[in-house]
Amino acid sequence: MYRFKKPSSHVTILSMTDKYRIDSHKLIYHVDRVNGWLRGEDVYPIYLEISPSGTCNHRCTFCGLDFMRKNRQFINTSVLIERVTEMAACGVKSINYAGEGEPFLHPDMPKIIAHTKTSGIDVALTTNGALFTPDIASKVLPNTEWIKVSIAAGTKETYAKIHRTKESDFDAVIANMTEAAAIKKRNNYKCTLGMQMLCLPENHNEAVTLTKIASEIGMDYLVIKPYSHHPHSTHKKYKDIRYADYLHLADELKSYNTESFSVIFRVNTMKKWDAGVRPYDRCNALPFWSYIDSAGLLWSCLEHLKDNRFYYGNVIEQTFKEVWHSERRKDVLKMVNAELDINECRLNCRMDAVNAYLWELNHPPEHVNFI
Repeated sequence: MYRFKKPSSHVTILSMTDKYRIDSHKLIYHVDRVNGWLRGEDVYPIYLEISPSGTCNHRCTFCGLDFMRKNRQFINTSVLIERVTEMAACGVKSINYAGEGEPFLHPDMPKIIAHTKTSGIDVALTTNGALFTPDIASKVLPNTEWIKVSIAAGTKETYAKIHRTKESDFDAVIANMTEAAAIKKRNNYKCTLGMQMLCLPENHNEAVTLTKIASEIGMDYLVIKPYSHHPHSTHKKYKDIRYADYLHLADELKSYNTESFSVIFRVNTMKKWDAGVRPYDRCNALPFWSYIDSAGLLWSCLEHLKDNRFYYGNVIEQTFKEVWHSERRKDVLKMVNAELDINECRLNCRMDAVNAYLWELNHPPEHVNFI
């Protein structure tokens, strides 16, 4: 399925409605960090994803991290706060609290978010929204850049089947996000509120329904994205899904775009998934991001959790700087550069567009001086 192709004409088409570059990447805005990497410096990451919770209140059929579920495990709040302060001093720019569990199951999420923002790091959250109550929203919205809610249907019946939860959770999510939008508007908070629908055979015919709901309740955007199979996932249900039959939705959904709401239909990502092609032959993105799981383990990549070849160290037992500059991490990067077959990796992984960009920087075409 996966084929390597030289990037002689790798082009990313940006939708005018995708002002957040969700279907592309934003590494181009971090020239100093990229230049440091090109010079061979051991740069600090720009972005971290941290999982505060190892458990979830839903059991989604599409969950890519179902193999990571732990029994009510939560990252230690006091240690995390210390590490966040340290990360800010190192130059980490952003943290997305997401991962293998539902962030709002962690009892100290508002406190953690507030400290992250105070430290000078931009904060984001990916959540299923069922626990994002108005009380929580009033505490969290002032300190976050964006909050994205995973909602895989436009009706509560389909939602319950895909999320494998009760139908009333759909109503709770809609009510919570309606109130969050109202709180944001009343207080003039800048936090971007979005929803995300993973396009599946069971729900593609509800994309328009969900678009209407998201627009009406005050969301800033709705993302329609493809499934991407995780190599370690315990389920295989959508492993061979193809998106050619769903691309027509992009044109249908355009009519719902307004000045205050946009549908971001991830056409580029869907086409790459169907084609099974990567325009690079090795992963160069690892210096720019990392993942911390709910046990405090720092991994080089979300796509290879539980594979010890990609394990950096434990930030509960060591400082972030100690782990980042450790011989262990250097060995991991050497292994990835020299030995990793990227066909082991998840197609359309989180850093796919970043990798394409970095590869092109190191493998420019002819005549680049004729700009």
